[in-house]
Amino acid sequence: MEMPIFSARSLTKVYRSGEVEVFALRGVDLDLQEGEMAVLLGPSGSGKSTLLNILGGLDHATSGTVRFRDEELTAYSERHLTRFRREHVGFVFQFYNLIPSLTAWENVALVTEISAAPMKPEEALEMVGLKDRMTHFPAQLSGGEQQRVAIARAIAKRPEVMLCDEPTGALDSKTGILVLEALWRINAELETTMAIITHNAGIRQIAHRVFTFRDGRIAEAEVNERRAKPAEVNW
Repeated sequence: MEMPIFSARSLTKVYRSGEVEVFALRGVDLDLQEGEMAVLLGPSGSGKSTLLNILGGLDHATSGTVRFRDEELTAYSERHLTRFRREHVGFVFQFYNLIPSLTAWENVALVTEISAAPMKPEEALEMVGLKDRMTHFPAQLSGGEQQRVAIARAIAKRPEVMLCDEPTGALDSKTGILVLEALWRINAELETTMAIITHNAGIRQIAHRVFTFRDGRIAEAEVNERRAKPAEVNW
């Protein structure tokens, strides 16, 4: 088996408030393989977002290690983490974080201006089915369209990894399927490694592997023998 793109070992995260300790992660071991789509399931507070933030260099582990390819991510300085995020990772969150005064094209172009070998903004928008909406402002787009602009913005810098935290959480099922189709296409055509957090158990059907979190631990890990296409997802 090839070296994992991410490898976490004995990962622990503790938040302290005075004398009170809250364990968000309790000794998590996880490997993500290059090109796979992984879904992270579990209730709120089970540690999914904390893990994703540590993998993406947005947060620090209390103990344990994370390796990105052959480098120890948990040993990086803040400056090195910033460069890591810029060069290797695309983020998609539940809320779109688009700049209201910029068009869809301009929102994507902001990322391409600071990337080493980016796509053209129109190419990224075409990948998510928004070729005809490039000149529209966020207020002129539906929620699903805004989320797809956010996905286009994430992929425009050609990241090796996309980390998605509840990308369909604010959407109805019909619109959510359009967003999943965009993510599916990016994973299939660009071979971008993806980790997707969701509360929706139906989304597990599109993943290569599913990790179920409970109380800061991975309670279950399973491989999908047959991945469903987004249109086949049973919401």
